[in-house]
Amino acid sequence: MPGRLEGKVALITGTAGGQGRAAALLFAREGAKVVGCDVKVAEAEETVALVKAEGGEMVSMQPVDLGDEEQVRQWIDFAVQQFGEFDVLYNNASAPRFGRIADFSSEDWHFTIRNELDLIFFAIKHALPHMRARGGGSIINTASVAGLTGRVIGGLHEFAHSATKGGVIAMTRTLSSDLAEYGIRVNSIAPGGIDTPAWQTLGEEMVNQLRQTIIDGSLIKRVGMGEDIASCALYLASDESGYVTGQNFVVDGGFSAI
Repeated sequence: MPGRLEGKVALITGTAGGQGRAAALLFAREGAKVVGCDVKVAEAEETVALVKAEGGEMVSMQPVDLGDEEQVRQWIDFAVQQFGEFDVLYNNASAPRFGRIADFSSEDWHFTIRNELDLIFFAIKHALPHMRARGGGSIINTASVAGLTGRVIGGLHEFAHSATKGGVIAMTRTLSSDLAEYGIRVNSIAPGGIDTPAWQTLGEEMVNQLRQTIIDGSLIKRVGMGEDIASCALYLASDESGYVTGQNFVVDGGFSAI
């Protein structure tokens, strides 16, 4: 039985670990040829090795700083050189900074804008000509429940992250209208508390507090895993979602429902 992405080429950003690695593995299992990228060289190469060990097909370019437009253009060109035109662009990568506004520097603010909004703009801008040539496709953007709520979660102050992820949701909705004439669907995924390697940068005490806040505040009593988000992305990448565009899919264990 063919996979759900058989014959498709999928570009995924941030494949060195977490949600990006989970998506690369799942997409490849479902028959896609995967093109990844990341700033973390060794970890991104490990993802490629894991995909190939399962019999999947994946290439990756690294390091790629997705906040640098020229590097994004080069990555898109690399993907086309490897597999020709592509069907899916999954903008998974992001890198926020956290803190109260009184203590937040302009550099922190612009870092978050660059690494959560600019990188999506650059990727879509340079992917668009190829997706038009392909006759359509699916763009999946990573938002967050932080873009929908104003809660301080586990002591983590997210006003900049909330602003950018709210922007991703708005951008997704607008682009779904702009790109519909080309047969390109645009949707976003808003993860809740997902256990990823990025959590480790917060420190053990903050991670424990964050984890407990998520479990206590969710209907499904666990934190999310990268595979939970990858499964939603698989649906949006596949033809099963052919009648779906302009939507934001919340995957948070019911955290935002209560």
